[in-house]
Amino acid sequence: MIVTCDSGKLADIMSKNDFEHLPLTELRRLASNWRFPGGTVYLNHGSFGATPTEVRLAKRRWQDRLDDQPMNFFVREFEPAFHTARETLSTLVGTSPENLVFVENATAAMNIVAHNLHLEKDDEILLTDHEYGAVRRIWDRKTRREGARVVEAELPWPVHDTSEIIKAIFSRVTSKTRMLVVSHITSATALILPIHQICQQAKSLDILVCVDGPHAIAQEELSLNDLPCDFYTASCHKWLCGPLGTGFLYVHPEHQSSISPVMQSWGRLLPAIPKRWDEEFYWSGTRDPSGYLAIPAAIDFMNLIGLNKFRMISHQLAQVVRHRLESLTGETAWVPDDREYYGCMTEVPLPEGDWSELQNWLWQQHGIEVPIIHFKGHWFIRVSCHLHTLPEHFEQLFAALAEAFERSPDFQSSP
Repeated sequence: MIVTCDSGKLADIMSKNDFEHLPLTELRRLASNWRFPGGTVYLNHGSFGATPTEVRLAKRRWQDRLDDQPMNFFVREFEPAFHTARETLSTLVGTSPENLVFVENATAAMNIVAHNLHLEKDDEILLTDHEYGAVRRIWDRKTRREGARVVEAELPWPVHDTSEIIKAIFSRVTSKTRMLVVSHITSATALILPIHQICQQAKSLDILVCVDGPHAIAQEELSLNDLPCDFYTASCHKWLCGPLGTGFLYVHPEHQSSISPVMQSWGRLLPAIPKRWDEEFYWSGTRDPSGYLAIPAAIDFMNLIGLNKFRMISHQLAQVVRHRLESLTGETAWVPDDREYYGCMTEVPLPEGDWSELQNWLWQQHGIEVPIIHFKGHWFIRVSCHLHTLPEHFEQLFAALAEAFERSPDFQSSP
């Protein structure tokens, strides 16, 4: 199938100035805090968040202190700095520091939850079909080893109403359902799930809830003390712009006595002895903790513009991109055009055809990093909007897509 975009329509799409209502001067000033190789258009913050210069420098300063005098750093400086970083993060996510432990990423946190959950034969772990693939693998392995099983709830797709989502999830609940594992914001479909209602209904049924939340940190306002979940796993390297390899696990106080690290070590450096659940996670061996200690710098950076303003601007960018992509592709996004359903990421279906080589082609020919996702038999483009994404970056994407559509289906073989 050849997808065409006639010159008149393309000229109309490209001439629109839909970004003019945004604070472009401020955005350009903020965008200067990121460094990308020349010509790179980075529209994939949702996969690997790019770290602004000030956060890089903050991490490097901690690394220098560590490398200059490791004994002084670990014995005298590490724990106070660790506590400060965790307290800053806990304020951001609305809970007490003692309810959080730093881990490498949301995947590490999910492994800790799976490691510590005891399952009986025939117990069920309920996931949705929009759940991240690595999370599904974690629970597949866990249930196989313990004679339990994973049950999958098929969410409506396209989505029209949050009540459909809730109904789809709880239609799969049985007397054997032990835990619901659910994304706050889905990775493959960029869909914000009605997480409060989901958690509340699960708790009313006495079902444990583990929220997979790497996309929600900074993208959504979060108060873990007010969210009726048992566990929350997250990464700080996405929308918060923390260093790579930084995340956290939240554990409700009710479950803390049963949670321990997957990898056992001293917990705290001797002569200190761990006395609380979270202290078992301080010291897992000699490692570089500079990423965790730089998280306050990431939070400070995001607060320069303000998180509420960041959410508003990034969603406005995503909304403009959504509308322009719909005009360009002739397709309609599969979630309602409402902040309740999508935030800093927008996902639009591509025209019918095989787009398996489009992502590589966009990078190789145009320097554009953007994921092309195959989900449930359809191809989608998922665009991330952040403080470094500017109108000219999106215009380059639109022009490149128009070229790809004109050359479809042979553009993949003509690099």
